[in-house]
Amino acid sequence: MSAGHVLWHDLECGGYDVDLPFWRWLAGRERGPVLDVGAGTGRVALALASRGVEVVALDRDPVLLASLRERGEGLPVSTVESDARTFALDRRFGLILAPMQSIQLLGGRDGREAFLSCAAAHLAPAGLLAAALAEDLEDFSAGLDLPEPDVTAGGGWTWRSQPIAVRDEGTRVAIERVRETIAPEGTRSATHDLVHLDRVSADTFEEEGRRVGLRALGRRAIPPTDDYVGSTVVMLRG
Repeated sequence: MSAGHVLWHDLECGGYDVDLPFWRWLAGRERGPVLDVGAGTGRVALALASRGVEVVALDRDPVLLASLRERGEGLPVSTVESDARTFALDRRFGLILAPMQSIQLLGGRDGREAFLSCAAAHLAPAGLLAAALAEDLEDFSAGLDLPEPDVTAGGGWTWRSQPIAVRDEGTRVAIERVRETIAPEGTRSATHDLVHLDRVSADTFEEEGRRVGLRALGRRAIPPTDDYVGSTVVMLRG
C-alpha cells in the first residue's frame, strides 16, 4: 500500500520539471536555508539539495516523506511531517517555496491565510516566499480533448493515470483521474481519484500576503506543457 501511494504520486507529479530551473535560480539568489512546503517525495527538494542547498522538506504525508528521506540520503535535506497551515519550527528560512499549486490544496481563504501567517513567522529578515498558482483551470468533460495519460511500467506491470474531467465548482475546481493497474497477465483494475484546487488569483494572494506583513515583489510565469497547466509564481518579501 505504501509503495503504491508513492508510485501514484511520482507518476502524476514527479515528471514535472519545467519549473525546476526557476527554483534553482531562486535558491541560488536568496539566502538559505530553504523550506519546501508540500514537498511530497522530493521533486523540488532533491533538485535543490543535489546542488548543495540546505533544504527542509515539509509535508503532512509520512509515507511520501519516508521515500524522500531514502532518496535524499547523503544530501543536505531533512524532513518535517506537518500541515502547511499549522507548522511551527524552531528556525527561520531565507526562502520558503510552495511549488506546483500546493497552496490551492489548503481549503480556501482561511487555509491560505493560516499558511501565510506560518510562513511570515518562519521567514528570516527580508526572506522570500514564492508560491505557484494555477489561475487558468479550464473545464473539460470526459471524452473530450483528454490529455495523454501518465504511464509507467516495471516487472511486467503497467500503471496508467488518466485525467478525465476538470469541473468548475465555483470557488474551487475538481480534477478527476482514473488510475489503472495492468498485471503481467493482462488483468486490469481501476480506481477513481479526485482532487480539489481552490480558485485564487495572484492579485488575491498578494493582498492576503500584505495582511500578514508581506510585500509583493513580483511574479514569474511558468509556461504550460502538453501534460501540465501553466502557473504564476507569486513572490512575497518579508
